[in-house]
Amino acid sequence: MTLLTFRFAPSPNGELHLGHAQSALLNHDMARRVGGRFLLRIEDIDTSRCTPEFEAGIYRDLEWLGIEWETPVRRQSEHFADYEAALARLIKAGFVYPAFMTRGQIRGFLAERTIAGDLWPRDPDGAPLYPGLDKKLSERGRLKRIASGESFVWRLDVEKACGALPAEELSWQEAEDGSWEARRTILAEPRLLGDVVIARKEIPTSYFLSVVVDDALQGVSHIVRGRDLYQATAIQRLLQQHLGLPAPLYFHHRLIEGPDGRKLSKSNRDSGIRALREAGVTPADVRRMVGLE
Repeated sequence: MTLLTFRFAPSPNGELHLGHAQSALLNHDMARRVGGRFLLRIEDIDTSRCTPEFEAGIYRDLEWLGIEWETPVRRQSEHFADYEAALARLIKAGFVYPAFMTRGQIRGFLAERTIAGDLWPRDPDGAPLYPGLDKKLSERGRLKRIASGESFVWRLDVEKACGALPAEELSWQEAEDGSWEARRTILAEPRLLGDVVIARKEIPTSYFLSVVVDDALQGVSHIVRGRDLYQATAIQRLLQQHLGLPAPLYFHHRLIEGPDGRKLSKSNRDSGIRALREAGVTPADVRRMVGLE
């Protein structure tokens, strides 16, 4: 019998906060409740910001919370070959393209459109969608620019990728309040996020690509994470379909908010697990603080 598998996948680019504790504890509790597996994955593809010190802090904080995980821990920086293989499939299928526009060029383009009176589309978080002018380049033109050493990223051609699938295949099963028996079908709308970055010239992956590859390779069946990643699921389902990967069940839980009403971030040290521990807060206190009595 295949065991249900849950995972917690933090990035070691800062200290864990209450929001991380909520997600880690939820996954750990759910896995234990059904006799399933709980995995810890270190998402450290951003080698410029992730550090061994922050990674060690993740282990220390989770142990203090009473969380146990299987070993060895998968560290993304050790598996770039897996992501390169997936990227190669997407390139061969024509679902990604090299994008050369710099941030300055993007800002300039958007400024021109604003002056012209155009309301440029934005993603659900309010960020403007990538213009996608690079898609008009010929294959010869692209190869010439790449060969010249010009900087670029690989972006998903979301329109082409969506158009290659029946609409009914772009959906996912969302649990109602964490009850896996009560689920609803959510229509995935990848176009809302536009042509997201799938990989970079120096790093052969991005969050969107690595997470679907890892979840499949690790046999993750249930994904429990914050509501801030709800919309990202649409892109991930699109990639799963084109890479022939299984679709997990999803539950996007409420977010822990700071005093200003915004979601917590790693820059909010007041809610950091280490700071709370040093202030005398207990693991039981943390469970109550995140709504897990």
